[in-house]
Amino acid sequence: MKLQEQIKKGLTSALKAKDDVKKDTLRVVIGEFGRSAKKELSDDEVIKVLRKLIKSEKEVLDKKGDDSDSEYINIIESYLPKMATNEEVKTWVEQNIDFSQFKNKMQAMGLIMKHFGSLADGNMVKKILQEM
Repeated sequence: MKLQEQIKKGLTSALKAKDDVKKDTLRVVIGEFGRSAKKELSDDEVIKVLRKLIKSEKEVLDKKGDDSDSEYINIIESYLPKMATNEEVKTWVEQNIDFSQFKNKMQAMGLIMKHFGSLADGNMVKKILQEM
């Protein structure tokens, strides 16, 4: 099932359970989907929207000086796929990247990010490459 469909089903279940916080959060997320020109978004596009919402909420909390955990962020994060760990990325790089093809290690970053897509943080990959 696509991520966008999961979020819509989550909204339906939140309405049935009368979970106002989850209902309101998912309505904001679905509203963000509506800003896109396409009706159906790919999972990568949905992930970008979710990350953008989380980032903006964290910025708002930082400006308020609020360090507490936001239920809004927790609900959105529950729909994000599990990120690749340092060890998973490092193992894949060791098995699949031949650094002799590149002038420097950082040029391999494109291939790594293409493989992992939105499941790997670019800063984490950069740090791994610098350590190798």
